[in-house]
Amino acid sequence: MVLASASPIRAELLRRAGIAFEVEVAHIDEPAIREGLKAENATAEEAADALAEAKAMRIARRRPDDLVIGADQILDLGGEWLEKPGTPERAKAQLASLSGRTHRQISAVVVVIGGARAWGMADAAHLSMRALDAPAIEAYLAAAGPEVLGCVGSYQIERVGIRLFERIEGDYFTILGLPLLPLINFLRLHGHAP
Repeated sequence: MVLASASPIRAELLRRAGIAFEVEVAHIDEPAIREGLKAENATAEEAADALAEAKAMRIARRRPDDLVIGADQILDLGGEWLEKPGTPERAKAQLASLSGRTHRQISAVVVVIGGARAWGMADAAHLSMRALDAPAIEAYLAAAGPEVLGCVGSYQIERVGIRLFERIEGDYFTILGLPLLPLINFLRLHGHAP
């Protein structure tokens, strides 16, 4: 079993669930794929699913005998898809745009077996961020550390990022980027997990 993802949290979730796997990062042109899907008026769910499948298929071409898991996540803010900020300036801008608003975190997971898509699904969670002024954003980013620059939305709810929210509706694992329970159910039903 192979996880086609560079996400340390996805790998940690599978490890904690007792799933044996290897990690092999799928190098795909995510921005180009996202832009193409956006131009085709794809939904955020369709885009997350397509990206998850592209990752799994990329690794499956090299490892046709293995079960490959691909996953992706999109933050949808009223039709705008946010990406990992990468810089403190972009993180501040993302948090300012999310401030006082509700957004969706959409996570998709796809399983490829023998080079063909065997299963996949996307799930969405709704997160309502409290209103934040510039000093609150600065204080949060200082407390959160540079790790959030690699996180869509500039937060990690499993850490101090939880303080940013007034309300969360949806699955915790979906917010972290992997619909874990449906994936484990699929793996168990098909003899790939205890």
